[in-house]
Amino acid sequence: MRKIVFATNNAHKMEEVAAMLGNEYRLVTLRECGITEEIPENEPTIEGNALQKARYVHERTGADCFADDTGLEVDALGGAPGVHSARYATDGHDFEANMRLLLRNMEGKSDRRARFRTVIALILDGEEYVFEGVVEGRITEQPAGDHGFGYDPVFVPEGETETFAEMAPERKNAISHRGRAVRRFADFMRLYDARTEE
Repeated sequence: MRKIVFATNNAHKMEEVAAMLGNEYRLVTLRECGITEEIPENEPTIEGNALQKARYVHERTGADCFADDTGLEVDALGGAPGVHSARYATDGHDFEANMRLLLRNMEGKSDRRARFRTVIALILDGEEYVFEGVVEGRITEQPAGDHGFGYDPVFVPEGETETFAEMAPERKNAISHRGRAVRRFADFMRLYDARTEE
């Protein structure tokens, strides 16, 4: 079983990614590596943030590791909150405050188009790799559902009638931005490990 450090303190993300990666990998937490401080995320892009977090962990542990960063891009808000999605309303990860601010900023706007974008940055045997997943959708008028986290209660993916927060986790993982990025990442890992075992 390959061990790999996941540079997150978000238990929801850890569960989602572990379920999608399967039993051949064991995700190691930051705490297990002795990293308890906040990892910097001050790059101007989602990809930059993911790489910054992965490099931070790799420099301190030397271990194979990956990090992700996700942004919600809303057309009517010029792509905001984007790279600032987690800290849209406050400096902390206050999902409720972020959602309230987003809905307030969307009041009276007829264009509700938006997309979730996830980038995973992987450092494996000293090499860097990047995987992206995107899902198009729209912002609702009101939150609905109590699954998921972040902006899930106000985002309906294209072709669906429910928000991410109304969907069962397996359904969400099958179509979500993170699900798409993780599947690309997982496919790469399996191919990589198969090649190195030959």
